[in-house]
Amino acid sequence: MPETKKGLLDWGAIELFAMDVDGILTDGCIYLSSDGTEAKRFSIIDGLGLVRLREADVKLAWISGRASEATSRRAEELKIEYVVQGEKDKAKALQGLLERLGIEAKVAIYMGDDCIDAEAIRQAGIGVTVPEAQMEAIQAADFITNRPGGNGAVREVCNHILTARSQ
Repeated sequence: MPETKKGLLDWGAIELFAMDVDGILTDGCIYLSSDGTEAKRFSIIDGLGLVRLREADVKLAWISGRASEATSRRAEELKIEYVVQGEKDKAKALQGLLERLGIEAKVAIYMGDDCIDAEAIRQAGIGVTVPEAQMEAIQAADFITNRPGGNGAVREVCNHILTARSQ
């Protein structure tokens, strides 16, 4: 299992994987066309990792600071049960979700990449970020993925959880 700042953590005990969207599930770019429509690029391998986690009974949540129809559509495709959009206080959103689900923070992962994610990263049992994250997220994180956001970073975390559960 991967070593984190907190030492060897029990990735196999994870019950909730919550994450930011832009910069984690996407490459952090928003594509705007001249007619005002928005598009985002999501990784298929990340999506399959999330499906596999859902099938393994890990609860999944997306907590985004901005509302986006592209995010809603991708969440619907992947059957992400808990989606919070337009919430800048990620720690408050994560805490509310933990309370609603009756889950302790120690069995949750939060993955984010920016200053507004830092407190939620610290709050989770395992806080994760990506290599290109902002310094506040890097300093708060227990684990930094090898893969960049929108390009397999989420799948990397999914694989750590699934591997730990199979041992």
